[in-house]
Amino acid sequence: MSPTEAKDRIQALTAELKKHNYNYYVLAMPTISDYDFDHKLKELDKLEKEFPDFADPDSPTQRVGGEVTKEFVTVKHRWPMLSLGNTYNEQELIDFDQRIRKAIGDNFEYVCELKFDGLSMSLTYQDGKLARAVTRGDGTQGDEVTTNVRTIHTIPKKLIAGSNYPDLFEIRGEVFMHRKAFERLNKERVDNGEVPYANPRNFASGTIKLQDSAEVARRPLDCFLYGLYTEKQLFKTHWESLQAVKEWGFHVDDHSRLCSDIKGVLDFINHWDTERHHLSYDIDGIVIKVNNYSQQQELGFTAKSPRWAISYKFKAERVETELLAVTYQVGRTGAVTPVANLKPVLLAGTTVKRATLHNADEITERLKLHEHDTVFVEKGGEIIPKIISVNLDKRKPGAAAIKYVTHCPACDTPLLRTEGEAAWYCPNDEGCPPQIVGKIQHYIGRKAMNIDGLGDETIVTLYNQHFVRHISDLYDLEQHAPELKQMGRFGEKSINNMLEGIEKSKQQPFEKVLFGLGIRYVGETVARKLVAHFKNIDRLMAATVEELTAAEEIGERIAQSITEYFADPGHREEIEKLRQKGLQFVAEEKEVVLASDKLAGKNFIISGTFEKYSRDELKDIIEQNGGKILSSISAKLNYLVAGENMGPSKLEKANKLNIPIISDEELMGLLK
Repeated sequence: MSPTEAKDRIQALTAELKKHNYNYYVLAMPTISDYDFDHKLKELDKLEKEFPDFADPDSPTQRVGGEVTKEFVTVKHRWPMLSLGNTYNEQELIDFDQRIRKAIGDNFEYVCELKFDGLSMSLTYQDGKLARAVTRGDGTQGDEVTTNVRTIHTIPKKLIAGSNYPDLFEIRGEVFMHRKAFERLNKERVDNGEVPYANPRNFASGTIKLQDSAEVARRPLDCFLYGLYTEKQLFKTHWESLQAVKEWGFHVDDHSRLCSDIKGVLDFINHWDTERHHLSYDIDGIVIKVNNYSQQQELGFTAKSPRWAISYKFKAERVETELLAVTYQVGRTGAVTPVANLKPVLLAGTTVKRATLHNADEITERLKLHEHDTVFVEKGGEIIPKIISVNLDKRKPGAAAIKYVTHCPACDTPLLRTEGEAAWYCPNDEGCPPQIVGKIQHYIGRKAMNIDGLGDETIVTLYNQHFVRHISDLYDLEQHAPELKQMGRFGEKSINNMLEGIEKSKQQPFEKVLFGLGIRYVGETVARKLVAHFKNIDRLMAATVEELTAAEEIGERIAQSITEYFADPGHREEIEKLRQKGLQFVAEEKEVVLASDKLAGKNFIISGTFEKYSRDELKDIIEQNGGKILSSISAKLNYLVAGENMGPSKLEKANKLNIPIISDEELMGLLK
């Protein structure tokens, strides 16, 4: 390769890998497999060594992770969080073993640990209490996410009394999500019209970076700890430290093994290459470490990784099969999702017949699928099988390119695509059968109106019999009771249970009704925030995008969706029908017992995040002492209570109006 070619290739690889690092570490949305990333990284590393003059000082080969997000306080690591060198084959492991033996002799052991597919985390404990949690970030510094990490039940907030732990230490591990929890929560995202996460690792990463710790607590995360760091060495070996931290109360994986030689390491790897599919969580490899700490120090480090450890990564299971057809599913929000129907093939212990295609770009741009293509399907860390690529050598001559549908497969309405979004939508929400049925099924669900006696299949039957076309039709079902009895499927008892459940649903609070309406992007949490802020449906329907975004946790995309929903006369008519039926469209007023009147006559807005309090807690404190919370900044505002990362527009407006900006501590000072 000529110097000019090498320079161009180095620049291209550097830019590409930086982008992939950003997608993986910051956005938690990778667009390339680990295997492909590592191969590109090795190619770049080789070129930089051959042509060092062209290497970027900030090259991905010199960095551990991604960028630090701007949503949290940045904290420098006391001990750098280095990454491990990766290998995908046994020969490289044998070469690693030989390098170790050449450096320190034959008298050593390895510790083999499962490589969890999650988010690296560093926890600091002081006097036996959790003091700080920091993400890996770029390896030198990361994001402090202590409030969110405190919601993880398997991370002790206080250690077992009497344990012989030091006054100050760091312990590192991996935050992850079990597959069952991932499947359940991802289904909720799809039901709410949100983009699903590709795998549990991305969901865990996205969760730990949420601003609302209450929402983090709702998502069940787990954590395995595996690395102890102290100023003064307490143990001679890594294995001893693992046993000790278990006794201190930490959640340590029980599958780790002490191996006397490389044969034991390879046996451990081969065992878990098949057994990993029986775990409740994802692993993507095995970590191998020299056990003795003195020998670790002797072996030392490179610029970005220790010489005494290596990561063996499993190749994602991949099979070849035939694409039979592409079909399309219409969700309750109108999103049209393509699905690849495949010739059945065994993959990772299960028979695969279908694979996700995500969106139109997957079909026409990335894969460029043709009819009856032979495709490579991979499961890897993803729950749903995915088509990775096409075997072009087996493409049939004259095969037609597959084109994404332009009209709804259910109602033939032309599809629309919002700028900046990948999905196409059917706008005919009042006439598209899957959308109508899906919305009513969502409305009766346990997390919405929780109507006993009604199930998804019953809704399909009621729709097919023309008894329901809108949510409000449920409240007129009593008049169809004689017809239902004649259908044979419905007995008198089941009809009574159904009608009782429908009547009882009228007592459900406003936030449940709002969630049940199925407005795009309005999930359970968003519905609660909207009800807390606007109090009744009329104020919410009249709110502008600007007024909506003034509410806690409501972004512009959500606000735009809400205003579009209420701009539809049909939706407003439906709400009026539900109101006439007796549904709750006003927030339940909680009786506020004033602790004092020290803030009486004062108006506040709370913005940003706070270390000691949630925004809801500060709101309650203000109201309990006679103060009032406003929805937007105006001349009526007396104080802006500002935390970390408050919106710059609010800050600018408050400064223009000369409104005092105070901290949460200064707010407490007003009460003294």
